[in-house]
Amino acid sequence: MNAEKEKAMQHLKTARGQIDGILKMIDDGRYCVDISNQIIAVQSLLKKANMLILKQHLNHCVKAAFISNSGEEKIDEVMDILEKLIGR
Repeated sequence: MNAEKEKAMQHLKTARGQIDGILKMIDDGRYCVDISNQIIAVQSLLKKANMLILKQHLNHCVKAAFISNSGEEKIDEVMDILEKLIGR
């Protein structure tokens, strides 16, 4: 596993731990704004992990597809993901 995948995995594991903490906060009746701030922190980790995975995809899968003259499909895949990220 390369450094980008390892970093993405670490972000996801941290997010999982934070989600468990958020569930406990809700069960404990903690202040809503504190819970919301923790949710925002998890969203940030998920975005970072996603960017690392996409970078990995571009550097390997898309690059290999262009070398074998089949890159257009990979570009369409990336565009679909970007549309989801942007919120269209």
